[in-house]
Formats: sequence, C-alpha cells, structure tokens
Amino acid sequence: MTDALPPDIPSNGPELLTDWLVSLVRNRRYGDLANLRRPSAPTRTLMEAGSYAPTGADREVYEYVAFLFAIYHRGVQRPTRGHGSFGAAARRIGGPAGRGPDDPGAVRLFDLIVSSRRIPRRHLQHAVARLRAGEQQPPSWAGLVEDLGRWNDRTARIAYRWAVDFHEPRSNRGKTSQKGSST
Repeated sequence: MTDALPPDIPSNGPELLTDWLVSLVRNRRYGDLANLRRPSAPTRTLMEAGSYAPTGADREVYEYVAFLFAIYHRGVQRPTRGHGSFGAAARRIGGPAGRGPDDPGAVRLFDLIVSSRRIPRRHLQHAVARLRAGEQQPPSWAGLVEDLGRWNDRTARIAYRWAVDFHEPRSNRGKTSQKGSST
C-alpha cells in the first residue's frame, strides 16, 4: 500500500470526513461522538476518522479535527459544517463588550495559536470550546483539516491567512479593486 495518492487524483478526504462527522450528529450516534472526545484512547471511532486521511502522515490531523468537531457538538442536536477559516471563526469569540479583535481574551488566545510553530492543539481546543459556549459558528471543518495539514508549510502561510481574517478591519472586508472597471 502506498502512502500517497497519485498527483492526478484529488483528495476529497476533508469533505468526506466532514460528511461522516455530520452523520454522527444527525444519526444521534452520541457514543461515537463521546469516543472522539477521548483522543488518547485508540477507539474504533477515532480510527475511522483517521481512515479518511489520504496519507498516513495526515491521519493525526484528521483524528484531531474529529476531536474538535466532537468537542463543539457535545449535546448539540443540529450539526454544522462550519464556515470560513479559523481566523474568521476566532473573530466571533467574545461577548457583549466585543468580539474578536475587540475582545482582549480572544486576542490573547488567537495570538497563542498563530505564533505556535507546532499545531497548537490545546489552544485550538480552547477556542472551539469558546465558540461553542458563545453559540458561534465554528470554522469550516474541512478547511481546518486542510489548514492544519499544511501548518508547517511555509509557502502556505496558514497562520498569516488566519491572522488577516481575524484582524482585518470590517471596512476592508469584501472590497475589491478592479483596474479598468467601467462602473
């Protein structure tokens, strides 16, 4: 068995993992979700989450994102596939006084995440728990798999992309400048 997919076959492992995780919530497989919240125990459910990884090297990331998904969906009746990058999701952390860059706790937590050389597991877990507690939309689970899989790839600049999504002023979001536009 080879450890990598041929270059002409795209990997849809992150989407397949997300579909499977969503089905656990929809089908009320709460025991399986509880097993995912115990990442140190090599359960059948954790091994199944890892089986969606296209390579053996990616397996740990898939298992970890399944753990985060289970943390977020503890006691939740409706599953969510999430939306946007982790930086955009972290922008939703906070309270009535402010969210994201306007919340000092969110800023400290986010700074710990993006300054880490290794995947910041404990801090990501804390951020997902804060999103859940605040009833805020989580990041795209498939996108999180892809981003964490490339965390140490300097050309991908995952932490930088997340920081832009977190810190960029709202007035700059969504604006595009097109040269030569007649409108």
